[in-house]
Amino acid sequence: RAEKGARDEMKRLADIFRAHIIDVTDASYIIEMTGDSDKLDAFIAAVGAKHIVEVVRSGVSGIARGERCLRA
Repeated sequence: RAEKGARDEMKRLADIFRAHIIDVTDASYIIEMTGDSDKLDAFIAAVGAKHIVEVVRSGVSGIARGERCLRA
């Protein structure tokens, strides 16, 4: 949730943790973040449970870049 006075704080925390706000509504932000578990846990703690609607964590994943990709 990012309502009224909390909006600026959410933006500030996203900047500090190098997260990306990828969607904005009048009442919420969707924030995308990558990093190790400690970083993600610290962000969640800093934001606070009352501002979090949902958390989705995918775990470790890898994506090939350039010429180093899978071919069918």
